[in-house]
Amino acid sequence: MTYAIIGGSGLYHFEGLEILEQKKIKTPFGEPSDAITTGVLAGKTIYFLPRHGSGHHLPPHKVNYRANIYALKSIMGVKHVIAVNAVGGVVKNLVAGDIVIPDQIIDYTYDREHTFSDGIENPVVSGKVEHIDFTEPFHASLRKSIITAAHKISLTVITQGVYGCTQGPRLETAAEIKRLANDGCTLVGMTAMP
Repeated sequence: MTYAIIGGSGLYHFEGLEILEQKKIKTPFGEPSDAITTGVLAGKTIYFLPRHGSGHHLPPHKVNYRANIYALKSIMGVKHVIAVNAVGGVVKNLVAGDIVIPDQIIDYTYDREHTFSDGIENPVVSGKVEHIDFTEPFHASLRKSIITAAHKISLTVITQGVYGCTQGPRLETAAEIKRLANDGCTLVGMTAMP
């Protein structure tokens, strides 16, 4: 299985990654955030895309999420995307440095392209509106694989959480954090949706 990784704030490259090539991929949705790096890490081929571009020049609300996903999907063999996000803790038991593998999300964003199925003919869907089941927003077997791998190397991870995705780029007010907590969010970030 071949994986693609989308890096978030602070993750623009991998230590130990043997870079084979960097390639810009054109998409019908515009430019992805940056060139996609093909490399080998621990004997496995991976594809890496920095979400905010090199040097972090794209704020969360300006990331072309559709172009990023389309570009990664166009690479032969990529079936799973692992996206890394820098987040804040909403609940008191989370501390800086905790690694959380969320299982749910609440989307508070606006004015972002949220779907490939918007009634316009494009290379992904043929012009019809499609309603996608989003009951379980994160792929169950991929989450299980990540959790299993973390346990194998004795990495402590929190295996559940609700990611509250806000618009950004400004941080949230104290009242907004209280609302997120009341809504059941355990984490807050700006880039897990769409």
